[in-house]
Amino acid sequence: MKAKYEVLSMLGEGAYGVVYKAKDNAPDRLVGGPQFVAMKKVRMDEYQKGLSPTMLREVGVLRRLQHENIVRLVNVIRDSPNLWLVFDHMDYDLKQYMDVHYPHGMPDEQIKACVQQILKGVAFCHSHLVWHRDLKPQNVLIDERNGQVKLADFGLARPFQASQKVFTNEVVTLWYRAPEILLGQKKYTAAVDMWSIGCIFAELVTHKPLFPGDSEINELLKIFQCLGTPSPDDWPGVRTMPRYLDVYERWTATDLKSVLPRMHDNAVRLLARMLVLWPDNRLEAREALQDEYFVSMREQSPGLTSSEDNHASASSTPTDLVPVPTTPEAKGEGTEQGDSDPQTVRSHKLRRLEQNGASTGM
Repeated sequence: MKAKYEVLSMLGEGAYGVVYKAKDNAPDRLVGGPQFVAMKKVRMDEYQKGLSPTMLREVGVLRRLQHENIVRLVNVIRDSPNLWLVFDHMDYDLKQYMDVHYPHGMPDEQIKACVQQILKGVAFCHSHLVWHRDLKPQNVLIDERNGQVKLADFGLARPFQASQKVFTNEVVTLWYRAPEILLGQKKYTAAVDMWSIGCIFAELVTHKPLFPGDSEINELLKIFQCLGTPSPDDWPGVRTMPRYLDVYERWTATDLKSVLPRMHDNAVRLLARMLVLWPDNRLEAREALQDEYFVSMREQSPGLTSSEDNHASASSTPTDLVPVPTTPEAKGEGTEQGDSDPQTVRSHKLRRLEQNGASTGM
C-alpha cells in the first residue's frame, strides 16, 4: 500500500474510521485516475472477525452505484488489521464550503446548481432501490475546481427489498430526520431522503439549519411549529404511530416564504413539495428535477460570478456544476506571492475558520 499511496494529512475522524488525504503515486491516467485521494482507514472488528455491517454495506452500495454525483470508490485495500477504502479526493464538504465562501447563505444560482446535483445523485440511488438515509451537508462533497457535487458516506445506505417489512429508525442526523422516523415509523420509504434534501435546500439560503432540535421531541415540535401539527385528514394514520402524542399543541402551518424571505418564489414552492409531512405525498427526486425551478439550468449556461467568465464558452463547463465563487482571495489577491494556488488559499481560509472556532472536520 505504501508504494501506491502516500498519506499526507488527516482530513477528519468519524464513528467508523479516520479519513486521510493521500497522494496516488501510480494513478491510472488512462481512466482519469485521481492524483490525490481520500483514504478511510477502518479497523477490522476483532470480535466479529471481519468488517462491521456498516462498512460492508458502504462498500457493497458504492460498488453498485457509479454516477457523476456519487463519490467514487477507487480501491479497497486489506492491510491487516485495517481496511482502507480509497475515494476520489474532494476539496470540501458542503458545510465547509458554506463556512468558507457563503457564511450568510448562497446566491440562488449556486443553490440551484447544488440542489440539482444532489437530486441527480439521489434519483440515481432511488432508481437502483438504494436509500441513502443520512443526507446532510457534511455528507455532500464539492470539488472546487469545477463545482461538481457528489454524495458521500453511504454507511447507513440500505438497498430496498420488498420482503423487508421494517427498518431501523436510528438513521439520519437529527436536524435532517423525516417526521415519520421521529414518530417511530419503521415501514418508511425513500421519501426520508427527500425530507433531508429539503432541509439542506433551506439551509443553503440562510446558512442555518431549518429545524435545529436538541432532542427527537424538540425536533418534532420545531417541525410542527413551522409546517403545522398533522391531523388524520392531512396524514392518514398519524395518530396511531408509536411516538405520536395527543398533547402536541395544534399549530397551523407557517408560510415558508415568511420563514425564508430571501428564497425565490419558485424555490419556495419546490421546497414546500419536499417538506410535506405525509411521506406518501412528498415529492420524488426524479419529479423534483423536472420542476420549473430548474428550467434556467436546462436552458442557460452556468451563472459564473465574474463578469469576464460570463463570456466563456457554455460548452467548457457542464451546466449543472456549482459556479465557483470569485473572491479577491480566490484570485490570489491579498496573499503572499506564490500562495495563490487553490490548495494554499483553501488552507488559509480553513485556518481562519479554525481560529474563529468553526468546525472543519469531515
